[in-house]
Amino acid sequence: MGNNNQVMNGAEEFYFLGNQTGVLVIHGFTGSTQSMRFLGEQLADVGFTVFGPRLTGHGTTPEDMEQATYHNWMETVENGLKKLNESCSEVFVTGLSMGGTLTLYLAEHHPELKGIMPINAATHMPEMNAAYKDLSSTDTRFVDGIGSDIKKENVKELAYAKTPVKSMRELITLSEQVRNNLGKINMPTLIFSSVEDHVVPPENSQEIFETILAEDRKLISLDNSYHVATLDNDKEHIAEKCIEFVKEKSAL
Repeated sequence: MGNNNQVMNGAEEFYFLGNQTGVLVIHGFTGSTQSMRFLGEQLADVGFTVFGPRLTGHGTTPEDMEQATYHNWMETVENGLKKLNESCSEVFVTGLSMGGTLTLYLAEHHPELKGIMPINAATHMPEMNAAYKDLSSTDTRFVDGIGSDIKKENVKELAYAKTPVKSMRELITLSEQVRNNLGKINMPTLIFSSVEDHVVPPENSQEIFETILAEDRKLISLDNSYHVATLDNDKEHIAEKCIEFVKEKSAL
């Protein structure tokens, strides 16, 4: 899968080798590593080792994505964690949107993680559930894309122009699984949530904040960004807060 499809320019995985503190940086549903590159570079600039994997079926074509399952995406981030563990003695994870969902997934299965930083993470999307329910009984393969929900003018996300209907089911299933296991998360957690988000309801971040077991948890509201906050007006703010968090929670 994906081998015969050219990876889009800017959608390639990125890896910056730094010190013993690793940060896994995960992009979102139908998006690409382009949305996380600024954050990744900022983290690398202060010395951390940073890996931004490309999720299966992403950064190529929607037809490619249609073949991928949420198990493939779990596998991508599990492998990302393994890669960082090869050169790092501690790992933090951050992710946007479904990347935030996958961040929570890793936290639920890897209590050894030093801390997580989900950004507009998806755990419960009633509108998408309803849309999928309607579409699943039809022959529709693709619907309009959800990319570039950005407040800042003239900023474009490198994302698919169309969303595979089959992939919606994968995201819904992944979100449900992660939502049901939020109570297992017990490491330091920094949650970012855009006040106005046209893709993922901000209530998701509130629910994550209230449900996780971690006492060391904080919710930061982003007043000046829409869904793709890592490319929006608050991107510098997010990077600063993530760097501060990793330095503070690091055992090194």
